[in-house]
Amino acid sequence: MQDAVSVSHGMRGYTAGKLWNIDTVAVLSRIGKVAAAMTAATLVEKFEVTHILFTGVAGSADFGVSVGDIVIAEALVQHDMDASPLFPRFEVPLTGLSHLPTDRDLSERLAGAARTFLDATSGPRLHRGLIGSGDQFIDDAVRLAALKDALPGLLAVEMEGAAVAQVCFELGIPFAVIRTISDNANENAATDFMHFVKTVASRYAFEIIKNFCHA
Repeated sequence: MQDAVSVSHGMRGYTAGKLWNIDTVAVLSRIGKVAAAMTAATLVEKFEVTHILFTGVAGSADFGVSVGDIVIAEALVQHDMDASPLFPRFEVPLTGLSHLPTDRDLSERLAGAARTFLDATSGPRLHRGLIGSGDQFIDDAVRLAALKDALPGLLAVEMEGAAVAQVCFELGIPFAVIRTISDNANENAATDFMHFVKTVASRYAFEIIKNFCHA
């Protein structure tokens, strides 16, 4: 990042500058829905960002989605949201929505950037669809199967994306979410996750975002 300036706020380090000639603020969201929502709201309210692009890793929730594949969200759902009988299961109270859609134009541009990266990489595939978020690290095949039964279109599970989606929906901020699959959300997930984050995910994110900025 050029002309980088670091700002500490709310136990987070925000770095502002130009990333491939685009005014950018970069920050680690921290883990979990509340942490991610606070980070997203701060980006909008304090740093006045106009768009949010959220990268990270996720567990596979579909047999057709393998470790190393890339998933771009078309919508996100809080899979642990259940205010029934006041509201239908998964629906975010007072929004009328359970599946929060991403910005179509940003997601298309992000998909193009990912395809450019994948064309030079053998093996990984690109998927687009539903990502589920919850304050649970899914490492149990039985729990995952139950989620899949309730949300048949689910491609991946993680812990932040749908919270960012809700903040962006309520504040009117275009956003997109991209996840690299780090594990199969089963009993080996914790070991696979840490290894993958250190060796693969950061490189994938860097190259795809570079392509995105140059598009």
